[in-house]
Amino acid sequence: MIEETASQLAILGHPQRISVFRMLMRRFPDTVSAGELATELDIKPSTLSNYLNALQRSGLVTQARSGTSLLYSVEMKNVQHMLGFLLNDCCRGRPDICMPLEQGNSKMTDRKFNVLFICVGNSARSIFAESLLRDIAGDRFNVFSAGTKPSSELNPFAMQVLKDKGHNTDILRAKNISEFSGPNAPKLDFVFTVCNKAANEECPAWEGQPISGHWGMTDPVNTEGTNAEKSLAFQNAYGALKRRIQAFTSLPVESLDRIALQSAVDDIGRTSVEEEL
Repeated sequence: MIEETASQLAILGHPQRISVFRMLMRRFPDTVSAGELATELDIKPSTLSNYLNALQRSGLVTQARSGTSLLYSVEMKNVQHMLGFLLNDCCRGRPDICMPLEQGNSKMTDRKFNVLFICVGNSARSIFAESLLRDIAGDRFNVFSAGTKPSSELNPFAMQVLKDKGHNTDILRAKNISEFSGPNAPKLDFVFTVCNKAANEECPAWEGQPISGHWGMTDPVNTEGTNAEKSLAFQNAYGALKRRIQAFTSLPVESLDRIALQSAVDDIGRTSVEEEL
């Protein structure tokens, strides 16, 4: 185990290799194409290929093929083994060193939980998610949404879909994630990214270690065509998010420990949009 972990750490010791690994961790449980990795990280495809091959050899990253595309994701079981060796063997599981991970087996307390949905623009998908969770289970969750862009506006197609579905849109506004940091911000229990770009961005770790999930999906704002075609794209996005949020609200949050709850959140993220529609 020492030799295996030493090899994995040596692979991760390269600044750009660890940036690739870091992005795949942020996007878990998604798979990410080599093209997207190269574009987002500004790495030449040939160089990226070498980095990915090294990460695969270490067992930390796995590859799958979809048509002509190569898709990559972290091999979470091996990542957990590596971290477990560092924390439990090297550090002897000392609580003064490993305290953040000691929360792993604790259960969520029986109270109203704070949930934040993040997108780049906070104009459609995150607004859909905020409205859906508030209306489906507002008695159990305080719901917020925000964008990573400095400013944005609510999309009129998104607002029309919400009005047609009977949601109250008067309480909605586009917000930036800066509102959810600092001493006066609500303590977050769950943080979900609902677009890939938001998950890719260099956001700091959230205080208090909220359970995080990535539920990436295509941005309906980018749909081209007639108004009817655009409206359909927003309807589809709304429907896909509704199914994921219904699955989330069916979880016995109060009775699951953090590890089981994180696993359940990841499972919801693994459901493809195509399967949902």
